[in-house]
Amino acid sequence: MLAATIQSPNFFIDTPNMDTQRIIALIIFSFSGLLLWEAWQKQRNPPVPPSTPTAVAAAQTGNTNPAMATSPAASSTVPASTIPTATTAAPVSVAAPAAVPTTSTKTVSVRTDTLALELDSTSGDIRNVVLLKHTARGDVTQPFALMQEKVGHYFIAQTGLLGEGMPNHTSKWVPTGERFDLGGNDKIEVAFTNNDTPGIDVTKVFTFKRGSYVVDVRYDIKYGGASPIAPKAYFQFVRDANPPEGESSGSNPFTGIATFTGPAVYTELKKFQKVSFADIEKNKAEYVSAASDGWVAMVQHYFVSAWLPQGGGAREYFVNRVPNSPLFTAGVKQPIVAGGAILPNTTASLSMPLYVGPQLQESLKALAPGLDLVVDYGWLKTLAYPMFVVLSFLNSMIGNWGWTIIVFTILLKLVFFPLNQKAGKSMAHMKSLMPKMEALKARHGDDKMKLNQAMMELYKTEKVNPLGGCLPIIIQIPFFIALYWVLLGAVELRNTPWMGWITDLSTPDPYYVLPVLMGASMFIQTKLNPQPADPIQAKVMLVLPIVFSIMFFFFPAGLVLYWTMQNILGIAQQWYINKTFSATPAKATAGKR
Repeated sequence: MLAATIQSPNFFIDTPNMDTQRIIALIIFSFSGLLLWEAWQKQRNPPVPPSTPTAVAAAQTGNTNPAMATSPAASSTVPASTIPTATTAAPVSVAAPAAVPTTSTKTVSVRTDTLALELDSTSGDIRNVVLLKHTARGDVTQPFALMQEKVGHYFIAQTGLLGEGMPNHTSKWVPTGERFDLGGNDKIEVAFTNNDTPGIDVTKVFTFKRGSYVVDVRYDIKYGGASPIAPKAYFQFVRDANPPEGESSGSNPFTGIATFTGPAVYTELKKFQKVSFADIEKNKAEYVSAASDGWVAMVQHYFVSAWLPQGGGAREYFVNRVPNSPLFTAGVKQPIVAGGAILPNTTASLSMPLYVGPQLQESLKALAPGLDLVVDYGWLKTLAYPMFVVLSFLNSMIGNWGWTIIVFTILLKLVFFPLNQKAGKSMAHMKSLMPKMEALKARHGDDKMKLNQAMMELYKTEKVNPLGGCLPIIIQIPFFIALYWVLLGAVELRNTPWMGWITDLSTPDPYYVLPVLMGASMFIQTKLNPQPADPIQAKVMLVLPIVFSIMFFFFPAGLVLYWTMQNILGIAQQWYINKTFSATPAKATAGKR
């Protein structure tokens, strides 16, 4: 599409008040600017200092500062060494204990058909989550690790209770076993108990189900005290700001690693709110901290981890930097008993689902309102999502994403056929005028003003719109950009092969075959279209295919496949239009005789 736009000579004919070089620059850089807009939006802030072994080690060995320093709208912090207390009547706003990573010496291993993970045998923290049905980037023999506990890629999930005598993630929990395997069962439960405080018996239960990326975390409290209590539970993520393992730092914007990584909060009031690490670092994070709905997540390219509170009731969201460490927290606090307290000699429970898995849009939609918004489609989501739905439908019948992209390209070409035909006819008409344009240039070549006036008269006489071959093509550019984000953000394409050497449609062609073919097809299109009268402009047209081929070295192979197929169909269409247009005047002339 864009290739045809740039190749059209209508963009390179001098008209009053226009400079040819400026027009050429405008076309090339305006498109680049559209593609880079989202990358600039996400990278305009200075990067957060990366995690270093020294910094993480310091956090692991004695940093007890509170991790709940929130945005201006969030609740206040409490002394780091104090476990927050609750009143005996109603819930109070308190902060969770320090989100300080601790070195795990013993773990409880859990394995299902979708997940393999470790639970800290003392704190009950969720660590080292591996997605068994998704392979690692660059090594398809290994499963993908979503959560890890190591320097440079630190990401865990913590839970605990807030209230006098209530155990948190720094307390000692006792697991009911060391190894759990789903096997042939539909679900398994892993329980941790704590009864350090007389009169308070707490059980933390993790429930895993077959075929699911959801882990249900439940607190069961048996209270035998003398007066009512109103404890809260907190559920949080702790991670560094480094890009996910296997992803680039984003130094090259054409790789598409401008996709968002960081916390996100969703509420009905403000809908989906991304919170960048840079804004947290500068204490400029903006999000809804108090609500009766919504969820909180840690988002990265292709995958998401999200705490999903159920039902209504007050809850507090928080996002902040762990002091004196390279780590950040994002989570939610919620009363155990909504709007009430736990009475003496009674029990109470609170369950919080945790999703740790791929960004499968239909599955995310079913889990929570707005959860599918974590899929990063940039600023053209309203256009990109319908395209993804069509692609998914086609792939359900075809079974190969490469061929699906080709079929989708053909369908898209048919949809835009009227526009493309109009543009093609305009370019064919312009090509037939090239001898007259050359004559005008020979006659007025030294007088630019007269040349422009003569060309405008020629357009008027021949009833040609100088922009007729370009405007229909420009209309299609947003669709290309939307497809760019679809192919970039769809986890369905991750590590998905097409054929032969294309083993992953979401990464660049390893041998640059598709970019070269794309450049060759663009060159052929250039030859089919009318050539610019100016020799310099003609040379620019010959260089552009090379420039675009090099640029496409860094694009996902699926996107290059789409553009190459689009060019091939464009070549066939323009050849047909040229042949038809050249035959029509001959027939008209023969009829007059």
